[in-house]
Amino acid sequence: MRQQAHSELISELLALAQEVAMRAGELLMVRPESFDINEKSSARDFATQMDHASEKLIVGALLAARPDDGIVGEEGATRTSKSGITWVIDPIDGTVNYFYNLPGWDISIAAKDEEDVLIGVVYAPTLNSLWHATRAGGAFLNGKKIHCGETDNLEESLIATGFSYDLAERIKQGSKIASMIPKVRDIRRNGAAAVDLCHVASGAVDGYFETGLKEWDLAAGGLIAREAGALVSGRRGQPVGEEMVIAAGPALHALLTLEIG
Repeated sequence: MRQQAHSELISELLALAQEVAMRAGELLMVRPESFDINEKSSARDFATQMDHASEKLIVGALLAARPDDGIVGEEGATRTSKSGITWVIDPIDGTVNYFYNLPGWDISIAAKDEEDVLIGVVYAPTLNSLWHATRAGGAFLNGKKIHCGETDNLEESLIATGFSYDLAERIKQGSKIASMIPKVRDIRRNGAAAVDLCHVASGAVDGYFETGLKEWDLAAGGLIAREAGALVSGRRGQPVGEEMVIAAGPALHALLTLEIG
């Protein structure tokens, strides 16, 4: 009975996250004529009224269905859980892409218990892509099971990355990219961490690394990548943290870990 109840909970959380992510996607696809911008850590790091509208929709829908759950949201929504379940939300992952009307931004919704992330949903409307995963249940893209690539050398690897909003950190990242370019097939900067992780999961890129990720950047996409067979770690194989995230299939992950140092 306990296992059945756990399975039913996962199914409930997943269905709710998918429904709410798609509703947020519908909201965001209707772009405003102008944007209200509020600066966060720097002029490069900002949110729009649509980030806030999306988070309001997501939080309202989740709590209407599950009023005792907790919330961690990028744009400030915080609520302590009474149920043991906490939702981790990025209402627009890739705000700069969204602002410039570039594809690849997404809505990222995860639910975690006291152990780890239970379910993850990443919805990228402009890519017609809905990724999801459940803990120990595999990863899927538009309902089809996916697995990360099996590249075992740097020379044939397409690597995704992102850049910090902090200028000093960007300079260090630029040096690292310069050293890597001669060693890999190519580098991609797509602009949304959750989608980068999902691209690793589905084999659209071979590996991904980035510094400065927050929990809402990583929760859903990280689970999807892991459930697709990728390793997701910090620098030198340490636990994931803001200092570094490295995601790739096992063989390439080992090489990237050595290369990034």
